[in-house]
Amino acid sequence: MAGLAGAYKRDRTSFWFLLLILFADLAYSLSYEIAEDKDAYYLPAFISIAIAAGLGVRWLIQLTVPRPLPIWKSYVAAATAIVLTSATAFAANWPFNDRRHYFIADDYVENLFSAIAPNGLLLTQDWQVASPMLYAQEIEQRRPDVKVVDINLLRRSWYFDYLKHAHARLIERSREKIDPYVELLKQWEHDPSAFARSQELTQGISMAFLDMIQSIVRNEIRLAPVYITNDVLVANQTNGYLTRWIPQSYQLVPQGLVFALATDQSFHDAPDPHLQMRGLADGTIRFAKNDVINAKVLPAYTRMLTNRGRYLALFNQHERAIVAFNEALALDPNLADAQQGLVQSTAKIAKP
Repeated sequence: MAGLAGAYKRDRTSFWFLLLILFADLAYSLSYEIAEDKDAYYLPAFISIAIAAGLGVRWLIQLTVPRPLPIWKSYVAAATAIVLTSATAFAANWPFNDRRHYFIADDYVENLFSAIAPNGLLLTQDWQVASPMLYAQEIEQRRPDVKVVDINLLRRSWYFDYLKHAHARLIERSREKIDPYVELLKQWEHDPSAFARSQELTQGISMAFLDMIQSIVRNEIRLAPVYITNDVLVANQTNGYLTRWIPQSYQLVPQGLVFALATDQSFHDAPDPHLQMRGLADGTIRFAKNDVINAKVLPAYTRMLTNRGRYLALFNQHERAIVAFNEALALDPNLADAQQGLVQSTAKIAKP
């Protein structure tokens, strides 16, 4: 505030410029809905605040340092103020930004890859899955055989150019359904208002989208297993048809952090997962309550462990189900679904 007040008195142009950037950026960022990207959008506001803080430090030095004063003493006073301010910010932020033991993204990717068979297809809507897996495949060249498809990005025509490069055979096998959808998608990108006004156009592109996904799944499952992440089953305004079609057409078999799609309803056994979870819930790293780790990543682990427990219990594998429920509760002791499943499986063992 002192910096802004000083700028208002001495340099109105700088004052209004900083204020404009600050409020314009806050107005946009606070209305931005994609939580994963929000931090980056606050950078202009942070820069404006940093500049204002620098002006405030200058004002404070001019206020407290007596005159006349040797120039070297002025430099010492300025350096001291800057160091103290920086040290305070460093100490306050260190617990949340110390990444020496941050293996969460790497472990997440490895846990996902470990559940996917060679040449498998993974469908996801979770950017916490798609983003680190994209890095692992494109930069680190890990598991290039796995076909990761971000369902949300299938609503952008440029994404199909990437898929043609990364998974050309997948595109070729389903071209009959992909090309008509992409044509409609480009029409929507050119004139979205036309689709907003026409229920027929909206219905048409929605059904073309579903036809394309169905074609991809049916063609790929003939060659290798197909998997989905749990979020694909959560219905929203754009994927309702898809979330209904998948469980109606396939059995969902929990395997690690993904569901494998099975074409029959028999029990499909899988090795008990050995998940790496360094830093996730062991207290070595601190997270804000609304951090994406607490909001999305941790629930992905607890939900899938709970789903595994339910699946095993459904087929009377109660001892193994208890292990899965306990693993979920170790991450979140208040997880009601896991608590309920644990009680039920324990009772089944006690009274077979």
